[in-house]
Amino acid sequence: MNSLVQDAAAAGARVGLKSDEIVIRGGKPLVGRIEVRGAKNLATKAMVASLLGDTPSILKDVPDISDVKVVRGLLEVHGVRITDPARGELILDPSNVESAHFAEIDAHAGSSRIPILFCGPLLHKLGEAFIPDLGGCRIGDRPIDFHLDALRAMGAVVDKQLNGIHLTAPNGLKGAEIELPYPSVGATEQVLLSSVLAEGVTELRNAAIEPEIMDLIAILQKMGAIVTVEPSRTIFIEGVESLRGYTHRAINDRNEAASWASAALATNGDIFVEGADQQDLMTFLNVFRKVGGGFDVQEDGIRFYRERETLRPVVVETDVHPGFMTDWQQPLVVALTQAEGTSVVHETVYENRFGFTDALNEMGADIVVHKEGLPGHDRRVARRPFEQAAVITGPTTLHAANVRVPDLRGGFSHLIAALTAEGESHITNVGIISRGYEHFIPKLRKLGADFDFAG
Repeated sequence: MNSLVQDAAAAGARVGLKSDEIVIRGGKPLVGRIEVRGAKNLATKAMVASLLGDTPSILKDVPDISDVKVVRGLLEVHGVRITDPARGELILDPSNVESAHFAEIDAHAGSSRIPILFCGPLLHKLGEAFIPDLGGCRIGDRPIDFHLDALRAMGAVVDKQLNGIHLTAPNGLKGAEIELPYPSVGATEQVLLSSVLAEGVTELRNAAIEPEIMDLIAILQKMGAIVTVEPSRTIFIEGVESLRGYTHRAINDRNEAASWASAALATNGDIFVEGADQQDLMTFLNVFRKVGGGFDVQEDGIRFYRERETLRPVVVETDVHPGFMTDWQQPLVVALTQAEGTSVVHETVYENRFGFTDALNEMGADIVVHKEGLPGHDRRVARRPFEQAAVITGPTTLHAANVRVPDLRGGFSHLIAALTAEGESHITNVGIISRGYEHFIPKLRKLGADFDFAG
């Protein structure tokens, strides 16, 4: 069994999937109402932040996804006591934080990249941290150099070993001036989690400013941190001597909401996404409308449907917030296979994020990936090293196929394609999808999808 299959099986098992393969009979619109809750990209980081407090933290609207279970396991092997008194609520008590053995960390981490964010909090609490080799979705190298360079600037000593990285801070972490080469979300989170208890002031330039980053800053401020967000992507963090626990309700998952919106568009369905927030989805909603999608914003969510019978092609450039999220493009590409004309998606964030299109072409799509990217006279996002572009010509009739899920967002895109296609598709490695989509199997049933578990 290769590592991808093992990762998928383990992820699915964490959330109780009966099988890692489903059989989908497509061609039926998805119609109904589903709910999105706490964002994967906030909840897991908020759990790590609890390590910084001297008292317990309470996190609400925690999604039941495998990435949350990975972080829970990592916290527990480090001595954090975690209880869940109600659905979607965690109480995290860090009063007995301790070092963990490499084997325990490695066993719980699996292919997750979350352990890198434990470095700062553990250096503050224990004076050392260890992280195993990092995995994650297979969408590019996603190097951790930004993280390690920031930690070094703050006084950490990094020792790269055969089985991972050992970090120490002989003189404690100190405030520093840090400028990121790219507004990386992970590196920004690293600096925030590492600097709030550091001695002195940290100035972080070219920081990420995604909604999930702002929500993490709100959590840290509740804990007693002093964090100021300035214009032009600059964040100042004044280190404090101690932090307390927090009580916080996680921001809702805008990436999951956009995925279900694309599913409605591709299948000619009508889906109300409870918890979808207009403000966090504005850039997506503009593109959704240009393609021919309709949406009705209500107090408790957004209804998504196809407003135009014939979908229109668009040109999309992924970018950091407030641009078009890279996590949004993969599900949208499936809908663009049904648009009349030629669409272009410029992927400027991750260099290998179009691998999922191979399966779409096998299903009848007409997608050509340009691995060196494409120039454009009207580009808004500057050309970046390793960017790629996908040219999607449609409309094309999708037909059933046997598909192996490659990564989280690509996997959900394959689900959408199978639901759009005529015939019976076999989708394997679906456990990977549970890393970021809460209860996606029951949600598909609520929306009237026709499928069964294989085996």
